[in-house]
Amino acid sequence: MPETVLAAESLTSGYGKAVICQDVSLALAEGEITCVIGPNGAGKSTLLKTIAGVVRPMSGNVRIAGHEIAGLPAPRIARSGMAYVPQEANVFRQLTTHENLTMGAWTDPGRAEAACARVYGMFPDLEPLRRVRAGNLSGGQRQMVAFGMAMMLEPRVLLLDEPSAGLSPLMVRHMFDIVRRVNADGVAILMVEQNAIEGLRVAHRGIVMAAGRVALEGTAGALLDSSEVSELYLGTRA
Repeated sequence: MPETVLAAESLTSGYGKAVICQDVSLALAEGEITCVIGPNGAGKSTLLKTIAGVVRPMSGNVRIAGHEIAGLPAPRIARSGMAYVPQEANVFRQLTTHENLTMGAWTDPGRAEAACARVYGMFPDLEPLRRVRAGNLSGGQRQMVAFGMAMMLEPRVLLLDEPSAGLSPLMVRHMFDIVRRVNADGVAILMVEQNAIEGLRVAHRGIVMAAGRVALEGTAGALLDSSEVSELYLGTRA
């Protein structure tokens, strides 16, 4: 069986005294894409931020390949093999594409040159944009730069928060093609996605959150075929 590369157990978190995620457990296997869906306010992004170390958990555990990372400083979490692409403020707009990529190797700058070459090989559309400021790029191009930054340290696990947000339908398809490409390189992906149908189509497994808890989980195909999920969460009727 594939190794579990990411596990959250009984994870509870929030802001101040406000509890947003309650007793959430999940597991991500090596080479797997898991998509987290649910209504606005369900706690999806807070869950991802907690796993990434941006929000400190109130209780529970987060492990990468069996090693506890909950509550560790961001540099140690990055070195553990996890990368996180937030929905907003995910690039430095005043820096060029190449400078942004270099920033992605901030915990190990000695690897930056070789890592940049590898990332340009993965995302050839970025090569002609290497001297262009990120603030002058399109939304889809900036999202690609954010992906590239996350891949600079060759993570085992990639966390994506709403990768299709604000993109045109054409760019949404391109973005999910990138998700597949990164996954094909052996990176396990935990993705929060408001575009639930497209997110589940690219995923192997799915998790439905509601009111800060896991309401349903299963294979992506089973969730897409579920009449309950279709009516309540996908905006369609099976």
